[in-house]
Amino acid sequence: MNQPARHELYVLDDGEKPVEVAEDTKIPNAATIKIVKQDHTLGNMLRAQLLSMPQVIFAGYKVPHPLHPYFEIKLQTDGTATPQEVLEQACTKLIGTLATLETKFKREFSYKDVESGGATTGAGGTAPGQPGGEDPYGTGAGASGGWGRGRDYLDF
Repeated sequence: MNQPARHELYVLDDGEKPVEVAEDTKIPNAATIKIVKQDHTLGNMLRAQLLSMPQVIFAGYKVPHPLHPYFEIKLQTDGTATPQEVLEQACTKLIGTLATLETKFKREFSYKDVESGGATTGAGGTAPGQPGGEDPYGTGAGASGGWGRGRDYLDF
């Protein structure tokens, strides 16, 4: 089979650089950045974060081939900052956004534990001694958790 071993998709080889930057000679304030051992997950998040920044004129990414574990970001700025600086700022903001999301996610589930009386759930996902337990999505009739009172995932 031509599929690479799983560890080759995320473990850097000895001496392998995780990020390579190539300045574009034809377009001013542009660069192509190759990020190895990553895929669409990080590529799309970085592209979206870059496009939300006012210094960025163009940001796009591509995965040249699905069997090669890397993607390339093409980035052009307005000249107030270099593509490398803007990428570093975008990464910092993205890390902050993901940390905030993790905090809110954990806080929401801690509220759910408090609202249900702190009962721990068994292996089947139901509270011990309660047949059927609570609807985990809060969509069923009689849902009593934090999600069941007209709240949804956008209420973070």
